[in-house]
Amino acid sequence: MQVQKMADLPADRLIPEPPFTSVGLDVFGPWTIVTRRTRGGCSQSKRWAVLFTCMSTRAVHIELIETMSTDSFINALRRFFAIRGPAKMLRSDRGTNFTGACKELDLEKENSGVGKYLQGRGCSWIFNPPHASHMGGSWERLIGIARRILDTMLSQTESTRLTHEVLSTFMAEVTAIINGRPLVPISTDPDCPVVLTPAMLITQKVCAVSAPSGNFSTGQLFGKQWKHVQHLADTFWKRWKGQYLPTLQSRSKWTENRPNVREGDVVLLKDPEASRNEWPMGLIIKTFPSRDMKVRKVEVKVVQNGTVKVFLRPVSEVIVLLSETE
Repeated sequence: MQVQKMADLPADRLIPEPPFTSVGLDVFGPWTIVTRRTRGGCSQSKRWAVLFTCMSTRAVHIELIETMSTDSFINALRRFFAIRGPAKMLRSDRGTNFTGACKELDLEKENSGVGKYLQGRGCSWIFNPPHASHMGGSWERLIGIARRILDTMLSQTESTRLTHEVLSTFMAEVTAIINGRPLVPISTDPDCPVVLTPAMLITQKVCAVSAPSGNFSTGQLFGKQWKHVQHLADTFWKRWKGQYLPTLQSRSKWTENRPNVREGDVVLLKDPEASRNEWPMGLIIKTFPSRDMKVRKVEVKVVQNGTVKVFLRPVSEVIVLLSETE
C-alpha cells in the first residue's frame, strides 16, 4: 500500500465565507415508515436522508427524501438552499453508501438533471476518487458516526411504526444534537468555561436547545408521538456522545514525505471484491499531482479477460511491484 504526506486543507475550508457556502454531503437510509392506516393493516413506504455538513463551521443540516430520484434530490437541494442560502461548492465521495444515489441521480453525467440545476445556480459538485473516502475526512467521520447510529436505531424500531412526522421531527432533534457538539474553547475563565459550537455560529445564540422534562421510557410511548420522538432523541444522544468523544483525541499520521508513484509503474490493486487466487495487476498510465506536487490519485490500466479497463484510484489502493525507474 502506498502512502503520501497529507495534503494541505482545501481552499474552501480556509476562506471566511457564510455558513454552508462549501458543503460536504452524503445520502443514507432507507427506513420504513407508515404512510396511512388501512383496514388490513398499514400502508408503508421508505424514506432516505441527505446530510449536508458545512466545511467551515462544521454544522450539519438533514433533509428527508421520499425517493432516490432526480426530482426528490433537487427538491431536497432546493429546501436546503432556501433555508441555509445558496452553496458554491458541494463535495461527496464515491463510497458504497453513495454509489446507489449517484447511479439513480445520474450525477456522473454532464447533462444530468441535477448537474444542469446546479450549473444554473453557480454551484459545482466535486467527487473524491473511488475507494478514497479518507479524502473526505472533514465530513466523513462526522457523517459516518451519525449514519451508523441512525441505521442501527431505526432498523430496530420497525415495530414502533414510524410516521413521516415522527421521523422528520427526530431528524431535527438529531441536527440539534450534532450541532451542539463542542469545537474549541473560547473562554479561559475556569469559573465560566465556554466552548464554541456549530449551533452558535449559525444561530448566533449561546444557549442550546434543551430537552423537555419527563420520563420517555419505551413503556410510555403508546399513543404519544412527541414522547416517541424524545425517546429516540435520548437514545441517539447517548450513543452519539459515546462514539463522538473518542474522535476528539488527536491523531497524527501521513506526516512524512514519501516518493511519488510514477507513470509506468507496475502495481497490484487492492480489490476486496477480487475472486479467490485472483491478483489484479495494472499499469499506472496517468498521475494527478496536487498543488504541492504530491501524487495522491492515479489512473491504472488493467487487462481482465482480454478487456482493457482504466480505473481512477487513490495511491492507498495500489501497491508498487515494479517501479518505472527499475
